[in-house]
Amino acid sequence: MKKALVIIALSILVVSCNKATEVKEVKTAYIDTSVLMKEYTEAKDLEAKYKAQAEEKGRQLQAEITRFKQDAANFQSQAQANGQQWAQQRGAELQKREQQLGYAQQALSQQLQQESGVEMDSLVSGVKKFIKEYGKKNGYSYIYGTGDAATVLYAEEKYDITKEVTKALNDKYKASPKAEEKAPVKAEEAKK
Repeated sequence: MKKALVIIALSILVVSCNKATEVKEVKTAYIDTSVLMKEYTEAKDLEAKYKAQAEEKGRQLQAEITRFKQDAANFQSQAQANGQQWAQQRGAELQKREQQLGYAQQALSQQLQQESGVEMDSLVSGVKKFIKEYGKKNGYSYIYGTGDAATVLYAEEKYDITKEVTKALNDKYKASPKAEEKAPVKAEEAKK
């Protein structure tokens, strides 16, 4: 009986060793997302667009702030000459104006933040979609992200595909029509 069990066990072992075990290679890589976003042309263009808007709108607001500061300085010198009642009335007006300028600064900041946030969310969503397609096309089982929102604690540098994906994204962005060129098409479609 023992011999029969040993023979059965050996035959099972031989049969299982003869079977070719299929081991599929798992292809993995990672992308440094902070580097990707710094080097991605569309992200740079988006950042430059909102920086320019902030500077332009900021200049307008800064001109009003400068006028306010001049009025406040004039108030100091005129307060003694025009009396206490005039100083109280004019002081209240200046405080109200200062408060309005503060609200305007805050509103401008929030507006720019909201507008850029919407476009940035769209950009990030597009990048994620692109990476998913890139991974499928190039046979990756996993692509991890590192950088500001790190999801990988360690990876060998040979698995870093950040440069390849950045180049592919930039090539795709350069090949696509720009947003300014797309706008007239939408306007023409709306007329139809």
